[in-house]
Amino acid sequence: MSFPRYPKYKDSGVEWLGKVPEHWRTMQLRFLLLDGKDGIRIGPFGSSIKIEHLVSEGIKVYGQENVIYRDFEAGDRRITEGHFCELSEYEIRGGDVLVTMAGTAGRCQAVPDRVEKGIIDSHLVRMRFPTEGVHAPFIPHLIESAAYVVAQIQVAWRGTTMQGLNSTIIKHLAIAIPGLDEQRAIFSFLDRETAKIDALIAEQQRLIELLQEKRQAVISHAVTKGLNPDAPMKNSGIEWLGEVPEHWDVMPVKYLVASIEQGWSPQCDGFPVQDESEWGVLKVGCVNGGVFNPQENKSLPPELSPIPKLGIASGDLLVSRANTRDLVGSAAVADRDYPRLLLCDKVYRLRLDRHRCSPTFLSLFLASRAAREPIELGATGASASMVNIGQSVILNLIAGVPPVAEQCAVVQHVADMLTRLSALETEAHHAVAVLQERRSALISAAVTGQIDIRNYTSEGAAA
Repeated sequence: MSFPRYPKYKDSGVEWLGKVPEHWRTMQLRFLLLDGKDGIRIGPFGSSIKIEHLVSEGIKVYGQENVIYRDFEAGDRRITEGHFCELSEYEIRGGDVLVTMAGTAGRCQAVPDRVEKGIIDSHLVRMRFPTEGVHAPFIPHLIESAAYVVAQIQVAWRGTTMQGLNSTIIKHLAIAIPGLDEQRAIFSFLDRETAKIDALIAEQQRLIELLQEKRQAVISHAVTKGLNPDAPMKNSGIEWLGEVPEHWDVMPVKYLVASIEQGWSPQCDGFPVQDESEWGVLKVGCVNGGVFNPQENKSLPPELSPIPKLGIASGDLLVSRANTRDLVGSAAVADRDYPRLLLCDKVYRLRLDRHRCSPTFLSLFLASRAAREPIELGATGASASMVNIGQSVILNLIAGVPPVAEQCAVVQHVADMLTRLSALETEAHHAVAVLQERRSALISAAVTGQIDIRNYTSEGAAA
């Protein structure tokens, strides 16, 4: 889709804006704000809102999650009516514009007309504009466009240690802005067109989810039912394993394991090794996703002596013993020797009886639904962000074990299927990235006057 440019442009006088439509006004954002303290206000700092001030029922406290996720119903922090009265100067109302200050600094959202009574916290800046000159929903598109946030905020940070926004930076953003009617027209155009792009992005993201579900199904079926749909089946006697091919053995994993150990986690540097001549200690994330990632390591400080016997060897089956509930028990097989990458104490190393079991087959089994349920049930720990599994959780898992030659055929089949699924998922991720770039470019072009949409019709053609 192509759009015309405006008939006449002028130099904005701002390097990163360049030329803007002749009739647009160029100014600092502060000149659009309401006069006085209500124009821009940063959320309350210090002791104004403490944990002891929060109650189960009361007045809502809005934070950056409401802006980032475009959801003003999210969050459950509340304060009493009395505390709200003390902080009422930080109240939000329909038409306000909120900007995040840290982390994902520069995310911006207009407050909807119907919003629950509440105040902002110290991670947000609230702006108010006179209704006769500014269409508030237009402002977030303006601030989030690359010409403003990327260029100007980077300049503001230059030579400083600043890691986020503040009200001074926001007030002094240089902008070019059309009249009120044109602001509304641009907003309506972007509202329609970004909704179309967002729908396409959602389709691709749903496809990615389906491909990931298919990946799980492929693994689970292959390692519990085999490759022959006509093979006679038998009851494994295990609820979450169900039926397995009649000729498969059903046994605890411990009968397949020659040895199991965990490693060492000294205080390491916060960066990985630069080459294979250096000593490093693996991080627990080295097995996430079912593929061994040797880059997930920390460099061993030179003053510490390495333990060579903890070096990784080809065929080692590595299993995380401490992680989030959905990642604990993740497994991967080392593809070759890494003698200077050392096993950490949050990862188990299993060395198998190769005459009975392929490490890759067992790794796939540990990723199957039949194994994930007992692993997650066996995980312990008070924190959802870190749970643990003991050796017995892995060793006592019941697996269906085909002959080694059949295990190898299953491994090859799964590898072939996952390669195809990964290619489709890569295409989908690429499509999402292209659509997101298109969305960002369209917004930037519209709010900086690089395209003229005044005669654009909702059917998508210029009138």
